[in-house]
Amino acid sequence: MSTRTRYAPDRGLTARMTATMFLLGLVFVAFVAALIGILIATKQSAGLIVFVAVVFGGGAAWISLFYSDKIALSAAGAQLVTPQQEPDLHGIVDRLCALADMDKPRVAVAPTRMPNAFATGRNSKNSVLCVTQGMLQLGLTKDELEGVLAHELSHVAHKDVQVMTVAGLLGIVAGLLVRFAFYSELFGGGRRGGNNSQAAMLIPLIMLVSIVVYAVSFVLIRMLSRYRELAADRSGALLTGQPSALSSALQKVSGSMSRIPNEDLRKAAPMSAFYFAPAMKLTGSGGDKLANLFSTHPSLEKRMEQLAKIQAQLNDTAPGAKGLR
Repeated sequence: MSTRTRYAPDRGLTARMTATMFLLGLVFVAFVAALIGILIATKQSAGLIVFVAVVFGGGAAWISLFYSDKIALSAAGAQLVTPQQEPDLHGIVDRLCALADMDKPRVAVAPTRMPNAFATGRNSKNSVLCVTQGMLQLGLTKDELEGVLAHELSHVAHKDVQVMTVAGLLGIVAGLLVRFAFYSELFGGGRRGGNNSQAAMLIPLIMLVSIVVYAVSFVLIRMLSRYRELAADRSGALLTGQPSALSSALQKVSGSMSRIPNEDLRKAAPMSAFYFAPAMKLTGSGGDKLANLFSTHPSLEKRMEQLAKIQAQLNDTAPGAKGLR
């Protein structure tokens, strides 16, 4: 997780994220090997399906990477705001960007009562930081809101959009292969000749391999997403030097999120991976293990536990946190 900003790296989390990316790479190699074997048997018919899936998957990943800011703003219904419209919000962002030595992102506000925030963009020069009206009206202190925004800007500083786009490419291609193979089989694609008949027989095999790959990559990507949230919590807390303020903000946001109507949360669900807190009802202590496995965010308890440890370390190394960086 190298970066030119002053956001603190986390070697432990970086090692785990690297291991997860390595596992995704192994899955990708196995996937390609399986497809090559299938292509040898099915020749051109299946080859066309794979080619189209790779082209569409690559195109989707490219669009996601270069237009993630515009897509996210549109999905959230957010509008860019000027320093004159939101002076306090811009003031906090200015201070954090100066502390982190990074370019200032565009600032937007989303008209929803759900208290949340997100930042996205392929780099700091093409990024946007969005805060919901619900977050601004939640009653957070300046230090608490600063902690939330520091967390979000960390995602930009550490190029999380790039990392997650690359990690998600395999899942996109696998998912497309399942769809294309299904429709090819459904409409009886290529049952006229001997080679095509053989291809039609092996299309279900492509579907099976793709489903397995998609499932494995999905779990690994969710694991990677949780690691990056923990990394953003840590680096954001160290940048501001106030982990307790970020922890307090987490409690307030999570508590308020649990009171948001299910209908509003369902509308926000597609953006859940971007948000500071997941757009879903929170479970009790420990949560449901299966739900946690598929979650884009670590549990509230795990995040607060990490922040409490950082606060204790900062207290032990007062007056500064240089030893931790």
